[in-house]
Amino acid sequence: MPAIASTVMSRLRSRTYAAALVLMLLPASAWAQAPIQITPLPEAKHATVTQLGASELDARSLQPWLDGEMNHVMQQGAVTGAVAVVVKDGEILYAKGYGEADAEAKKPVDPATTMFRVGAVSGIVTSTAVMQLVERHKLDLDADVNRYLDFTIPALDGKPVTLRDLLTNTAGFEEMRKGLYITDPKRVDRDELGIHHGGWLPARVYPAGKVPAYSVYGMALTGYIVQRVSGQRFDEYAERHVFEPLGMRRSTFRQSRSLWSGNADGGVAGEPTSTVKLVVPTPALGLAISGEDAAKLMIAHLQYGRADNAQLLEQASVQQMQAYRRAAIPGLPGMAIGFAQLDTGEPTILGHQGDFDDSHSLLALVPEHHTGIFIATAGGDAARLLRPLLSRFVTRYFPPLPELRPATIGTDKAHAAQLAGRYESSISSHSNVLALRDLFQQNTISIGADGSLNTPMFAAAHWREVKPYLWVDDASGLHLGAVVRDGNVRMLSTDTLSPAQVYLPATGASPETVRGVILLILGCFALIALSWPVMAWASQRHTSLALPQNEGSWYRLSRFTAVLYLLCAGGWYLMLPRLGSPHLELRLLLLFVICVLTLLTSVSVVVENVRAWHGGAWWRRISGLLLLLACIAAIAFAACWHLLSPGLNY
Repeated sequence: MPAIASTVMSRLRSRTYAAALVLMLLPASAWAQAPIQITPLPEAKHATVTQLGASELDARSLQPWLDGEMNHVMQQGAVTGAVAVVVKDGEILYAKGYGEADAEAKKPVDPATTMFRVGAVSGIVTSTAVMQLVERHKLDLDADVNRYLDFTIPALDGKPVTLRDLLTNTAGFEEMRKGLYITDPKRVDRDELGIHHGGWLPARVYPAGKVPAYSVYGMALTGYIVQRVSGQRFDEYAERHVFEPLGMRRSTFRQSRSLWSGNADGGVAGEPTSTVKLVVPTPALGLAISGEDAAKLMIAHLQYGRADNAQLLEQASVQQMQAYRRAAIPGLPGMAIGFAQLDTGEPTILGHQGDFDDSHSLLALVPEHHTGIFIATAGGDAARLLRPLLSRFVTRYFPPLPELRPATIGTDKAHAAQLAGRYESSISSHSNVLALRDLFQQNTISIGADGSLNTPMFAAAHWREVKPYLWVDDASGLHLGAVVRDGNVRMLSTDTLSPAQVYLPATGASPETVRGVILLILGCFALIALSWPVMAWASQRHTSLALPQNEGSWYRLSRFTAVLYLLCAGGWYLMLPRLGSPHLELRLLLLFVICVLTLLTSVSVVVENVRAWHGGAWWRRISGLLLLLACIAAIAFAACWHLLSPGLNY
C-alpha cells in the first residue's frame, strides 16, 4: 500500500508541474503573436550635483534672488526695460521681463517677443555659422582668409590672417569706426557689411595670433566670408541655418525700421523708430534677439549642438569651440572660438558682453553645470553692472571650492616698479585720425608711496602679487597680469578684459607734450588774429604804422589765415570725440574743405613775409615770422596725425 500511494502522489505532482508550465507559457505565446509596441525611455537628465554651500538652482530659489538683482540693475543703471533668462538641463528655468519696452505706449517687456540689440554678442551666432561651414568642409579655421575673399588682406611679419585669428580677437586690425551706423535704410545694401570690398582696409598693426584686440571689422569680415562661401546673404544664412532650426522667431540681423517698431508682436526695447541706428557690420553688431530666443541658442550650445529635434552643430564642433583657448597673458582668461572666457578658475564660464548705444547685454554659459544666463537692458547705462551680477550668480549657485588666501610674494615691489609707465589700449588706431583721439586716452600706471600699483584704466583696486607678474585684488577678486621679457613690459590686462583687450606700452610723444604743442601753436594763431584789429586801430592813430596801399591785401589775407587755422582746430576738437556717429560724413567733408582752404591760404603768409622783410615795418616782420612758423608747425602736426588724409577713412 505505501508503494502504491507513493506512485500515485508522484504522478499527481508531475501533472501539477506540467499544468503550471503550460499556464506559464500561454501568456508568452500570446505575447509572441501580438504586435510589438516599444515605449521609449524618457531622455536621461544630467546628474545634478549641489556643491557644498551652494543654493539649489531651481525656479523657486532663483526668482526672488534674480528679481532683487535686476531691480538693483534697473535702479543703478537708470534702465527703462530689461530681460533676464536662465536655462538649465535643456529647459528654460526662468524668463522674465522688467520695465517697459516702449515707454510712450507703456508696453511691458515680454521675454518671448521683445527684442534687444545685443552688440558684440552677435559674434556668437556668426561663429556658429562659421563652424557649420567648417563641418561641411567649406571653411578651414587655419587657412589664409584670402582663399575665401575677392580682395587681399596683406600679411604682417609673414603671417596671414586666419578664421581662428578672427574668432579669437587676434587678427591684429586697428580700430575702425567709420560707417558702423547709418540712418538711411537704402545704404544698408550699398555699404554691405562694412567691408568696403577692399577699397579701404584698416591697417594690420599686430602680428596674427599675438595681441587680443576686439575688432568690429574682423567679425564683419568673418560674416562676409560666410556670405561668400554659402552663396547667401549673411542675414538670410543666419535665419535659415541658425534661427529657423532652433525655432528662434524673434531674432534677426536684418536692418529695417519696420522690424524695430514697437508693434503688438514685440519690437526692439527702447528704440524709437524715428531715431534708430541701422548697423552696417551686422555680423559683428547687428543682432536683435528676444530673451526666449537667446535661451534656445544657449541650450543648443550647452546640449552639444542639439536643442529639441534640431541639431545645430555636431558635438565635436561644440567641444572644439568651448575647449580651445588662446590666452596672451599667463594666468588670465583667453578666447575660446567665438566665446570669451569669463572665469579665472572653476567653474568654466564662456560667453560675451555686448554694448550698443544705451543697450547692454551679457550671455554666459556654465557648460559643466549645463546652465546659461542671458541679461539684456535698454535705456540708461548698465554695462558696468552685468559682470558683477554674473559673478554673484555663479558664486551663489556654483561656488568654487574654498582656497587659502595666497600670500604676497617677495618680488611684489620690484615687479610693480617695472609696470610703471604709460600705456595705450590694443583697441586703437595708428594710421588715421583716430590716432589723435586715442593719444589722449592713454593711461599712466604709477607706484604709490607704499609701493602699491595705481592703475587708472582699471577699477580701483589694491593689487597684491601672488605669482610672478600676477596680481590680485582681494576685495573684488580681480586679477591683473603682465607679460614681461628682459625686464620690459610687453602687455598687461585684467581678467575682465584680457580675452578682447590688453594694454601695451605707449611710445612716442606723451599726451602732455602734444597738448603743450597744440596750445603753443594755437596761442600763436590767437595772438596774430587778435593783433590784426589792434594794429588796424593803431595805424589809424599813428600813420607811421600804416601799411603801404599796395601791401594791404596780402597782409589781411595772411591774418585771415590765422583765423582759419583756429576754425580748423575748433572743428577737430568737436569732431574727434564723435567720430563714428551717423550724419557725420557731410560735416567731416566740410571740415576737410576748410582745412584744404587753410593750406592754400598759407601761401599768402609766405608772400607776406617776403614783402615784410623787403622794407616792411619791424612789427610786421616779427608778427609775419611768428605766423609763418605757426603755419609750418600746424601743417606738420596735421600731417603727423593724419588730419589731412584724403577720404578721411577711420
